[in-house]
Amino acid sequence: MAPGDTLVELETDKITVEVPSVTGGVLKKRFAKEGDVVKLDQLLAEVDEKGDGAKKETAAQASAPTPPAPPRAPAPAKPTAPAATAPVSPAPSSASPTATKDTQRVAPAAQRLAADTGADLSRVQGTGRGGVVSKADVLEAPTAPAPSSQPSRVAPVPPPRPAPPSGERETREKMSTRRKRIAEHLLESQHATAHLTTFNEIDMSVVERLRGRIKERIEKEQGVRLSFMPFFVKAACAALKQFSVVNAQIDNDTIVYKHYVNMGIAVASEQGLVVPNIKDADQKGMLDIAREIADIAKRARDGKLTMDDLSGGTFTITNGGVFGSLVSTPIINFPQVAILGLHKIQERPVAIDGSVEIRPMMYVALSYDHRIIDGQQAVLFLVRIKELMEDPALLAID
Repeated sequence: MAPGDTLVELETDKITVEVPSVTGGVLKKRFAKEGDVVKLDQLLAEVDEKGDGAKKETAAQASAPTPPAPPRAPAPAKPTAPAATAPVSPAPSSASPTATKDTQRVAPAAQRLAADTGADLSRVQGTGRGGVVSKADVLEAPTAPAPSSQPSRVAPVPPPRPAPPSGERETREKMSTRRKRIAEHLLESQHATAHLTTFNEIDMSVVERLRGRIKERIEKEQGVRLSFMPFFVKAACAALKQFSVVNAQIDNDTIVYKHYVNMGIAVASEQGLVVPNIKDADQKGMLDIAREIADIAKRARDGKLTMDDLSGGTFTITNGGVFGSLVSTPIINFPQVAILGLHKIQERPVAIDGSVEIRPMMYVALSYDHRIIDGQQAVLFLVRIKELMEDPALLAID
């Protein structure tokens, strides 16, 4: 292998990181196998720098990237040992990475993705260290699946599972490290909070007309598609300003009020749920928010999110409506204390000034931690969201 070749892939509950070799040589020994959970600064492999066993260097004293804060009440930061999958590719006698006929070097993850998507590796320009083709390079290749252009639909529909073998009544599949960590996070959120959900419904008529009137012009002049999500982000920021406890966190017996909003947007990817956040969303305009939503959605699909994208969120919005959900009770993204759930817009008969009209309606849900948020505050917060969405002109003067 050459310096810069991918030696190991470390997978946390949120992202997968390719760790390059810091020296050239032959992989002589592995101290972890695929699927092992490794600790910070754990020795993963040993490389013979000369290829004859005369000199051995530790080439993978890699530190697993620290994932977003584990599901515990906020406290002074302390080091944690993240779960990580460490699949180390066996080295051939030449110790070279996978290569194409023209000696192009390809990372193992990139090779697997190319096989799945049909990407032509000979047409992919490597941007990794030493020109290695990375997973991100394959994702951006012309033959890679084109991402959805609709910012509000932040996740593709997962592909159907392969048909089971003929005659098999059951099949088993080991949970991935990411899926296990997600499960642990959600369970601890349920166990560590006084979880409660309140509901309301929003008449989307006005915002639908407004969006329909300006979206083509905005897309033409600003190059951004205006979905409903930026309206909800702005409305949530305004409501959080009024009800600051909904944007708070608990630190032992102290309530920590956040005077800024890092707005988390839940994204369901094929690898699992991630919640990147828009930093200081309360200080940004509608179009800037729309651009950032589109950007983090694309990077989530392409596997390019960073730990900074995934950490520091103060409040989360999740939109099950893009998949057809009519109503749900979202789970709080711990250690946050509340999450707003959006749902499908559906025409329903409603009573308006004594008469029945057909209106585009959306159920919304606020799950909250009843330890610090009273029912009255939760209900009034959701009512404020409803008021702002039904009269979006208020967003301009709030």
